[in-house]
Amino acid sequence: MAQVTLKNVAGKDAGKVDLDDATFGIQPNVPCMHQVVTAQLAARRAGTQSTKTRAEVRGGGRKPFAQKGTGNARQGSIRAPHFSGGGVALGPKPRKYGQNTPKKMIKLALRSALSDRANEGKIIVVSEWGWDKPNTKTAKAALAGLGVNGKALVVVGRDDAAAALSFRNLTEVQVIAPGELNAYDVLCNDWIVFTESTLPVDTPKPPKPAKPEATETAPAATISAGAPKSSKRSSAPDEGSASDESDGGSSQSEAEASPDHKKGSASESDAAAPKSKKSSPPDEGSASDESDGGNSQSEAEASPDHKNSEAEASPDHPAQFKGAVNAPADGSQPEGYDIKGNADSMLYHTPGSRFYKQTAAEVWFATEEAAEAAGFSKPASQQAAEETAETESDNT
Repeated sequence: MAQVTLKNVAGKDAGKVDLDDATFGIQPNVPCMHQVVTAQLAARRAGTQSTKTRAEVRGGGRKPFAQKGTGNARQGSIRAPHFSGGGVALGPKPRKYGQNTPKKMIKLALRSALSDRANEGKIIVVSEWGWDKPNTKTAKAALAGLGVNGKALVVVGRDDAAAALSFRNLTEVQVIAPGELNAYDVLCNDWIVFTESTLPVDTPKPPKPAKPEATETAPAATISAGAPKSSKRSSAPDEGSASDESDGGSSQSEAEASPDHKKGSASESDAAAPKSKKSSPPDEGSASDESDGGNSQSEAEASPDHKNSEAEASPDHPAQFKGAVNAPADGSQPEGYDIKGNADSMLYHTPGSRFYKQTAAEVWFATEEAAEAAGFSKPASQQAAEETAETESDNT
């Protein structure tokens, strides 16, 4: 870090002071300084110059002479640009000359200018001026004692009014506040005089607070191939099963249990079961409890001795849809089941449908009656195609 000699008002040494390398010790960037100074000078231009066109000039509403017969060139107005007193063609109009300069370039230009003056030894740091009242003669003597000859830029604190009033009458001295320091004023003056309190220091930005580490969450349960997803309308449970319905909460059916879980055991939390907005009424023989405020528990789930062997879930017989079959473990289509459906849309497609290969099959059914009994329906487009085919066959 570079150091300069600290001076007092009398021009004597008062110690050493460090200059910030980020402000006074960089390699000057001449192109950056040129661009910033050019933009600063352009911003000074008022841009109020204006000339009148032939439409704005007074007079010239009459044709000066006849179109033909005079031997002269035809004219329409004496206020045309080639006439004396006429309008100006392509003359200047009010405009703005300002340029958009990035803030980083402005800061770099200032630091480059200060570094250039520091390399030349033209930076002077005074401990303080310490004047109680303004006195131009005292200010001139102080600059002479500091060895300043030529133009000088004196950076005065905002609360030091006596020093500002003392230097402002000197023709070769420019007084500036610390916040007004710029590259153009630094380059226009030979000497830069700071006080110890106005010496610029590059304060680094505080580091950003570290983001809190994300807590590990349990992975979401994956749905195996063939297992139906939650839908807006769920199918009716098997006979003997118990369903719960409520206006404010979600219902859980025993048929959605795992293969090792039989009906009649204590039900798990509702969060583990897929939610449905509308459930179909249960079959005969099932017990249902309804409440307006929340979830209810069926009697079949409460009694541990109650079992339903028909609703037991197995890989070959999904309990969610009666008459349906899950996908084999190897991912192949089960043999003999030519109808497949999507549990999200509750639609089934036959091999004759053009959407059969595009359907993301969740379950397969042996017959259309089994699919319709499970709550699935044939798409309207497929029904219309079949009706059209039947009509054409009858006509032939």
